[in-house]
Amino acid sequence: MTLELRGVSKEVAGQIWLHPTDLALAAGSMNVLLGPTSSGKTTLMRLMAGLDQPGTGRILWQGQDVTGRRVQDRRVAMVYQQFINYPSMTVYDNIASPLRLQRIARAEIDSRVRRTAEMMRLTPLLHRRPLELSGGQQQRTALARALVKGAGLVLLDEPLANLDYKLREELRAEIPRIFEASGAIFVYATTEPEEALLLGGHVATLWEGRVTQFGPTPQVYRAPCDAVTARVFSDPPMNFKAIRVTGGEAELDGARWSVDVGDGRYTAGFRAPHLTLEQGRRALPLKARLDATEITGAETYLHLLHGQDRWVGLVPGVRKLPAGAPLTVWLDSAHVYLFDEAGRLARPAPSSRAA
Repeated sequence: MTLELRGVSKEVAGQIWLHPTDLALAAGSMNVLLGPTSSGKTTLMRLMAGLDQPGTGRILWQGQDVTGRRVQDRRVAMVYQQFINYPSMTVYDNIASPLRLQRIARAEIDSRVRRTAEMMRLTPLLHRRPLELSGGQQQRTALARALVKGAGLVLLDEPLANLDYKLREELRAEIPRIFEASGAIFVYATTEPEEALLLGGHVATLWEGRVTQFGPTPQVYRAPCDAVTARVFSDPPMNFKAIRVTGGEAELDGARWSVDVGDGRYTAGFRAPHLTLEQGRRALPLKARLDATEITGAETYLHLLHGQDRWVGLVPGVRKLPAGAPLTVWLDSAHVYLFDEAGRLARPAPSSRAA
């Protein structure tokens, strides 16, 4: 099974929702669409499913052009963030419902429902109705109904967004296991970089209707092809600072470190965990002013002002610091990316190349 998009685009009322896009998803792969709200994730999924038709381009399934084919005639299942279950039916009947529409034999339906329920850990709940289930159990029921169809392509549009933290963690851990057992092509949309890293597989980063990069998830995270991708694949978004390189040395606030790029203007990029209050072996001292702190429990986000730039640092523990206070923060030079004037990656962080 393969799904291929060739030059696929979408325009609505004169507004571009998706720029021409090429993607090839391999059989049995987990693929994450990562981007902020309105970046094009749902548009791309609806085109893959056949719910919408592209303005340009073609969609191929196993080498066959299915661009104009109805969603009912494709081997596709889709799960949304809202729980879409039939409240008057038991879990068993909810899972069985798409098979009954296909007029499959009763024995085959029973076998497939029970096999899927076992995979989704729903067997003890088959006699219950959705309102008797927890939120995680309801979403597992919706996932089971999608998987039981034997769809070759399963589309998950932010399926965990409405669950509480504990349930999200539980299902995040289960989804890769479910995917591996089903053998389908999975496409999972999320706004959260951490979720993309946990799910693994491949990731496509999206920004304003463009796929900026597609590849193995750890590779895209460690070596984003441009500053836009780096911003999308960082939470909070990557910090940036314009710098100059002269004679093989970059300079920021008077601190210098060696870099293997030509002379010129660049943008330094660094993620929040690498901007701290502790001096490390390769750390660069930077002067900033504290705008606010955000305590999450075990960690504290430092919202910093550096001239006209706003940065975010992440430090361990609870740090109660007065707003407006001048601070010396330390930047680990091993985690600094350099982007050229066009925003393209000129040098990945040394730590990422060693990973």
